[in-house]
Amino acid sequence: MINKEHTYRLTVQWTGNRGSGTSGYRTYGRDHTICAENKPEIQSSADPAFRGDKARYNPEELLLSSLSGCHMLWFLHLCADSGIVVVDYVDYPTGIMIETPDGGGRFKEATLNPVVTIKEEVSREKVESLHKKANELCFIANSVNFPIKHHVTLKIK
Repeated sequence: MINKEHTYRLTVQWTGNRGSGTSGYRTYGRDHTICAENKPEIQSSADPAFRGDKARYNPEELLLSSLSGCHMLWFLHLCADSGIVVVDYVDYPTGIMIETPDGGGRFKEATLNPVVTIKEEVSREKVESLHKKANELCFIANSVNFPIKHHVTLKIK
């Protein structure tokens, strides 16, 4: 198989200049917009713990949503290939980030908590094996350096 490369382009624009730029740590806003061609803008900011706007998504939430979305899409693909009919899927992901003494930080772990509703009875082991495979294939999961846990709730319609 030939390796395929995919390139992604965005525009991330800082919109937090309150008139004096970054003349002081408390003088500027952390607001920014994320744009991609032909898509709606995402209004973003820093986490409120870092002087951000709590009404906007922050980069940490967007990372967690990327992990969850990528995993979900792989899981649905694998279910379709396996003849398992998923009729509903909702995830409640959580992430733990730690700050380092120098003011930086990193994610320590993420946990995906999907509630998967399927049409017919399937063994829990089969569903969990597909979640494991989805994690192995997920582009975003393969790009991070922290563990991703899974706590699956399985429902039969």
